[in-house]
Amino acid sequence: MPTFSAYDGTKLAHHVRGQSPGAEGVTPLVCLPGGPMQASAYLGDLGGLAARRPSVLLDLRGTGDSAVPEDPSTYRCDRLVDDVEALREHLGVASMDLLAHSGGTNLAVLYAARHPERVRRLVLVAPSTMALGIPVPGAVRRETALLREGEPWFPEAFAALEEIVAGRATADSWAAMAPFAYGRWDAQAQAHRAAEDGQRNDEAAAAYGAEGAYDPDVTRAALARLTTPVLLLAGEVDLNSPPPAVAELAGLFPNAELVVQPGAAHFPWLYDPEWFTDAVSAFLTG
Repeated sequence: MPTFSAYDGTKLAHHVRGQSPGAEGVTPLVCLPGGPMQASAYLGDLGGLAARRPSVLLDLRGTGDSAVPEDPSTYRCDRLVDDVEALREHLGVASMDLLAHSGGTNLAVLYAARHPERVRRLVLVAPSTMALGIPVPGAVRRETALLREGEPWFPEAFAALEEIVAGRATADSWAAMAPFAYGRWDAQAQAHRAAEDGQRNDEAAAAYGAEGAYDPDVTRAALARLTTPVLLLAGEVDLNSPPPAVAELAGLFPNAELVVQPGAAHFPWLYDPEWFTDAVSAFLTG
């Protein structure tokens, strides 16, 4: 398992999928997991994307095979930017393609804002909008949820959503919401969800978006000057990152393309791997 040292000496792990990064001059695709602060294992091979592009999955500090830092305040999202830059330097490449999922997209946009010359292409999958200050109203989540009204698990899950939107969230209500995260609530999705419990660092997740992590006005100004091509991929029925919110996020980039994957939710590569890999591969090679 390859490791490298972060700026403070913390040993960080990354997992190579496909060719060795940088082989034959191919730009590596660096992948940042969400959670936030979840081990990269849940990304798998991103629906087979790694077979088309050499991919490097980073375990953020304190997650997966990476070491726990001495200073837990370094879990804050803006401070993780230096870890991503350390990985680029370790790979020995001048620039990289960057793909991030969910909460990890906050880190990706902060990295692109700080190091625009280091990102050849940027892919934001089911993106969070927190770093850029875009709210997702409960009414939008509710409307998206109703698209799945005919599914057998819907009544219990929708009742849980109503409790959460009303500010009465409990651990049970969050658990009941799980089917909404997947385009199909089948055995594969249930196994994927069950594995998540052992992959997330809760202490790190609490620090990730701590006060000072985000400055939306500054980040928006930086991204308004970003010439890097950006792909934003939303799932049609994703409550976490509903298409209207992702469309608003896309509007902040000068050179952005928005695609909505039919039927997909928060993990689109699991729902229709071929559709997902075709869309991302076409963008990366375009």
